[in-house]
Amino acid sequence: MKNAVSGTNLPEIGGAELNRFDVESLAAAYRNKQLSPVEITQAALARATEIQGSLNPFTFLDPENALAAARSAERRWAKGEPLSPIDGVPTTLKDIVHVQRWTVRYGSRTTDPAPMHQDAPSVARLRKAGAVFIGQTTTPEFGWKAVTDSPAFGVTRNPWNPTRTPGGSSGGAAVAAACGAGVLHLGTDGGGSIRIPSSFTGIVGHKPTYGRVAAHPLSSFGTVAHIGPMTRTVGDAVAMLEVVSGRDLRDWTQPPVRYPKLNVSRFDWKGKRIGYWKEPCVGRVEPAVAAAIDGVVNELEEAGAIVTEIRLPEQETLLELFYAHWYVGAANRLASIDPAKWSTLDPGFLNAASAGQGYTGVERMAAEIRRARFGAAMDALLDEHDFIVSPTVPVLPFEAGHDTPPGGDLQSWVSWSSFSFPINLSQQPASTVPCGLTEDGLPIGMQIIGARGEDSEVLSAALSYEEMYPHRFLSCNRAK
Repeated sequence: MKNAVSGTNLPEIGGAELNRFDVESLAAAYRNKQLSPVEITQAALARATEIQGSLNPFTFLDPENALAAARSAERRWAKGEPLSPIDGVPTTLKDIVHVQRWTVRYGSRTTDPAPMHQDAPSVARLRKAGAVFIGQTTTPEFGWKAVTDSPAFGVTRNPWNPTRTPGGSSGGAAVAAACGAGVLHLGTDGGGSIRIPSSFTGIVGHKPTYGRVAAHPLSSFGTVAHIGPMTRTVGDAVAMLEVVSGRDLRDWTQPPVRYPKLNVSRFDWKGKRIGYWKEPCVGRVEPAVAAAIDGVVNELEEAGAIVTEIRLPEQETLLELFYAHWYVGAANRLASIDPAKWSTLDPGFLNAASAGQGYTGVERMAAEIRRARFGAAMDALLDEHDFIVSPTVPVLPFEAGHDTPPGGDLQSWVSWSSFSFPINLSQQPASTVPCGLTEDGLPIGMQIIGARGEDSEVLSAALSYEEMYPHRFLSCNRAK
């Protein structure tokens, strides 16, 4: 199987090492005929099968079609005519994005089991670039919450400690990435669903600027929902985002502009203006998380960055503002489901949808206006700072099968993820990078936020951080 080790120097080839290559190293190995897409795909499928029973990150694997695609990629590399740098690279797709000839269930027993007739835009771009689709990863029902368990596919577990959640809603993708079951993993993020599980599993996740990656069909949750890469290295995230970015006329919510090609490079932190967002909108930061982020921020200051502690505009009102979008989105999705099937739904999703039904049209429009005001204030804040950094999640991975940390006073998944959902409201790009481990071996993530449209800058910051802490990006094959 295949995951990530950054750099171009190939490790000794064999066994589990086949699960550790990144895109750059794979392309070099394919070009030099040191490795073939077929053997890498076989290793990826073997790793996926190995972890499935204990961690449950996949809804299904597709070995027949994956190996056929790998053989085609092998022929192209042999001729020196690859479709792209990711040609022949094992890739997973979340059970929310549409994939031609695959069944997409959204983690629900209420959805149509018929195969899809058309790829989503991001999937079509990956397919055109030669990515090898090995399987589909788990999500909570309709991606409604920030942990990964569903009525259709059960509980997905964290490879660092299988009693803990990997987060969600792109939890299956995060587990697959952390364990080396694929190199590139497509996730979605409506309130942190890429960044939260990436943080909980010690990988890289990037929520792009809204509109950089086209969405079709549009999420039931509207324009808070983004699509982006989940990988083991920053370089792999860049390679994947470059492929999936671009206009698609099926997505009317995209701005009618062409985003420039990503230009990602390492930089010197000296003089960079960093806003340090320390306090979440709700609750508190667990001490181990706060200590890890403080340590990095102190080192950035020592490297010459100019750090200022900040709060977000109207921070105390953002939880209710997000509810007005998310719960109404859940109600929107519920309206498409036969009421006779409601009894089979995740009770939490049903409760969220019921809350959404209580909002009036006037309240919903007022929330849109408040969101626009908040977004403009965030644009202004990021005009004053090059980046904002924060914990990705204020809490540590907690017991699997729960929506909130057991024994606490947080009432919903939104309340423990309040470093992530505001950035869905304001639509800025945000990456999460591994920030170390607790004493009992649980990952911690740091979030890097930039101005809208500046994905290159955010990923450059992530790459520069990766250069400072390369040992934090080598956690492949962590399944117990």
